[in-house]
Amino acid sequence: MRRIVALVMLWGLAIGAEAAAQDWAKKMFEIYNHDFGIVARGSKQEYSFVVTNIYKEDVHISGVRSTCGCTTPRVTKDRIKTHEQSEVIIAYNTRSFLGAKSATVTVTIDEPFYAEVQLTVNGYIRSDVVFNPGAVEFGSVDNGQGASQKVSVSYAGRDDWEITDVRSANEHFEVELQETLRSGGRVNYDMLVRLKPDAPPGYIHDQLLIVTNDSGGSNVSLPVEGQVVSAITVSPASLFLGVVKPGESVKKRLVVRGSKPFRIVSVKCDDKSFTFETPEAESKSLHFVPVEFKANEQTGQIESKIEIETDLGQGFSAQCMANATIKR
Repeated sequence: MRRIVALVMLWGLAIGAEAAAQDWAKKMFEIYNHDFGIVARGSKQEYSFVVTNIYKEDVHISGVRSTCGCTTPRVTKDRIKTHEQSEVIIAYNTRSFLGAKSATVTVTIDEPFYAEVQLTVNGYIRSDVVFNPGAVEFGSVDNGQGASQKVSVSYAGRDDWEITDVRSANEHFEVELQETLRSGGRVNYDMLVRLKPDAPPGYIHDQLLIVTNDSGGSNVSLPVEGQVVSAITVSPASLFLGVVKPGESVKKRLVVRGSKPFRIVSVKCDDKSFTFETPEAESKSLHFVPVEFKANEQTGQIESKIEIETDLGQGFSAQCMANATIKR
């Protein structure tokens, strides 16, 4: 009897240890599920689950697998150092599958010890609506230039089907819609999507909602992707200063590049722990900015924005995020 009790206790400890390992790994994810919503056949649908290593040890993702062929998972970086991030990107296969589809994606971690994290995705793929191409992809766009792309929308079903509106939370999009066919239950539209010239620098990962006169499930999503490239860039975009003791100083250097010669007017940061050497007054396409960080007495993680202004005027500035951990 005592042996049985001991075995049960050991089994309980093992289960508890495994659960603790799973909780350790789950804390690196903020989101565990995603709904793609109602999407068109052939449209490009992807979602990124962000993984942040909040621990000192390196984390190694040894693999990802899905319970359904309707999704294809991949990892952007399998080894994640402390405070670094990776992404588990889930591609939703809208070409080979139709209707309601869901999947569980298992992320396997083998360092610093073994754990598994389950992520879930679901959605509904319509067979009667097709986008060509399957996403609005602006590519790389120079800041201030704007861009446009045309998408064909094809529908097969009712004679009275129509698109009633196109919506987006992004104020930098404009959409022009033109009906090109309505015959025998087939309806076609040409949709011209414009990116306004005043769109700020950065990556674009957004959605257009195509609203129709369907009685149910009238919103169909269409992804919009691209990157607005600033005329002025700074590297690294994220300045990692490491683990610093109170009172200790760290020196780094920023590299500032431009598409044409410029002068740096100012380098600013609200955090007084940062100081900067005054850049040269000469107009050049490449500048080096020395940065010094002196840790104060308050321990913990800090994150501060460094802003660089040039003499080229509005829109020709750059910024980077600096982060450090202050620890005694």
